[in-house]
Amino acid sequence: MEREATYRGTVYPWQCDHVGHMNVMWYVGKFDEANWNLFARLGLTPSYLRASGRGMAAVQQTITYRRELLAGDIVEIRSHLLDISDKSIRFRHDMTNAETGEIAAICEIIGVHMDRSQRKSASFADAIREIALLHLAEPTRA
Repeated sequence: MEREATYRGTVYPWQCDHVGHMNVMWYVGKFDEANWNLFARLGLTPSYLRASGRGMAAVQQTITYRRELLAGDIVEIRSHLLDISDKSIRFRHDMTNAETGEIAAICEIIGVHMDRSQRKSASFADAIREIALLHLAEPTRA
């Protein structure tokens, strides 16, 4: 996957909790914004999703918190496609403090490609799979 960030932003004071660090809800929000940039790189653009009647749904998300982020910290997320199957993808986001370079959190997600009208999983288009295969960060699991 490209090394360009999928998200850049700042921790604002209103995103901090009673302990003074960024609240977990904001980690999830920033990871969600990175999702859409990653998806666009794979061809899962908003226009593709609208025109095809498709969507993406997270079915599993695991977040590991390593370092706290404080108000004013600059955040950067880099995303890595780990696996693609017929109807799902597995990917990881690494959130870092852009000033220190330290990893603040890691989020691994399994997302399912779905048919929005039938409300069930659907196979990726061949063009999407071909692009995704070029971006795999590690070998596909058997």
